[in-house]
Amino acid sequence: MTKPVAPKRHLPSSPFKAPVTPPPQHFEVGDQVSHDMYGLGRVIGIEDGIAALVDFGSAQKRIPSPYTKMTKL
Repeated sequence: MTKPVAPKRHLPSSPFKAPVTPPPQHFEVGDQVSHDMYGLGRVIGIEDGIAALVDFGSAQKRIPSPYTKMTKL
């Protein structure tokens, strides 16, 4: 049985560069997006900082923030 690996923290005094985390993406109503699982869609609603409602043609899905699997086209 293996132990779960915890992410390593960066020490401020370390000579190595800290890992860079990308800023969270910001979506607006009407933006075209691509989702890893659902494909192409259009943002039809926004819940500020919580989720985005996206119409993928065959279904409407609520995608929670952070939008790791969704990119703006």
